[in-house]
Amino acid sequence: MTAPTPFGKPMRELFPFAPTYRNINHGSYGTYPTAVRDARFQLLNDHEARAEIYKRLSIPPLLTKAREALLPLLGPDVSLDEVVIVPNATTGVNTVLQNVSAKWSAPAPDAGDAVLYFTPIYGACGKTLQYLGQVGRLHPVEVHVTFPQDDDDAVVQKLRDAYAAATARGLKVRMALFDTIVSAPGVLLPWERLTEACRELGILSLVDGAHGIGHIDLTHLGKVSPDFFVSNVHKWLFTPRGCAVFYVPLRNQHYIDTSLPTSWGYELPADRNKMAPKPSVVAPPSTYFVDLFGDVGTMDYSQWLCIPTAVKFRKEVCGGEEAIRTYCIDLVRKGSERVAAILGTEVMDNPRSNMRQCAMANVRLPFSVLPAAEIAADDATTVSVEKFEPMLGWLTKYSYDKFDTYFRITYYEGHPWVRVSAQVYLDEEDFEWAGQTLKALVDVVMTGAWKAEV
Repeated sequence: MTAPTPFGKPMRELFPFAPTYRNINHGSYGTYPTAVRDARFQLLNDHEARAEIYKRLSIPPLLTKAREALLPLLGPDVSLDEVVIVPNATTGVNTVLQNVSAKWSAPAPDAGDAVLYFTPIYGACGKTLQYLGQVGRLHPVEVHVTFPQDDDDAVVQKLRDAYAAATARGLKVRMALFDTIVSAPGVLLPWERLTEACRELGILSLVDGAHGIGHIDLTHLGKVSPDFFVSNVHKWLFTPRGCAVFYVPLRNQHYIDTSLPTSWGYELPADRNKMAPKPSVVAPPSTYFVDLFGDVGTMDYSQWLCIPTAVKFRKEVCGGEEAIRTYCIDLVRKGSERVAAILGTEVMDNPRSNMRQCAMANVRLPFSVLPAAEIAADDATTVSVEKFEPMLGWLTKYSYDKFDTYFRITYYEGHPWVRVSAQVYLDEEDFEWAGQTLKALVDVVMTGAWKAEV
């Protein structure tokens, strides 16, 4: 846990972890180094020292600096006027869907405006589409993909096929929503090719890049030019939680009438069209889009204002984005294969796909999950589908009590999988530990001890 890494120092010591805690699931909530934590404390102290003055005079220029710090990670073709900060990727996705669907016509049962989405959509985004479908704002249309069977070519083709099928049904496909990296299972999608396919089909592309910035190279974002893109900064870029970058190219900013919630930046369209960029004594001239998100009520902006400190830490301490990516992708490849070897299973992979070119991997667990009716009475090696979630609840508490850790386990396409993440504070020994710990947990699950407690 304290072995030196290629970064030249024991990186774990630079993060505020509990002494015995092992974070093998960085992908869910991320974490940030002590240096960023200390910077945030100072920002909070500065705010409370002169709360109203700080809110009115200090935050606007600091927020501009935070946005500026993100630009090098997004590439030279993204401008400051195209980038704002929101609390999380779900907020960005909701902002787009709520604004854009408000301009569409109310759908009829077999006609109207539709949005394509892939099967393993992030749950909160899937529920957003459900809600907008239920209130008659759009038709959600599922594009069924399955991993590892579907390679990159298949994923792109299935989007095209779904568009054709929906159009043949009489729907008007307006948009496709897809990830950079799927949350569960943790696989990289060919999001650049999907964006290009949307452009060719004449539909809008909304990219949920929750696992994007600080994880994969985005310096070509402006060239790829999705219509809307949002990425959590707090997952992989070492900022406190509640921080995401929301990119809308200038050509599409007319779609975004309001932030969520609507706040001080909103203007009626008639007034908005008359607006010139606003000069300010505390911030550079801004556009309507930037103004919308500059002051969204009384909230804690400190995690946003930490972005420059996080970017500086990654550059000066970790050697920069490419060094971090190279280390993490190599580590998760070696580490996940070691975990699979210990468990006697395999890592989810498809040699015709780039799905593993990220810092997360999925390892199959060595037990079966079946409907209860299909499990023999004397079968102790199988968990019923009906009891899988309760078993996971028990396992979560047991993992914490016994090993001071958490494993991200899901039931996907007939098998239980554990998603593991690599980060600069981990090394190969951590994955050796993870494999041995998972083996011990599986052995306990197979005893059936959890059944008496759920």
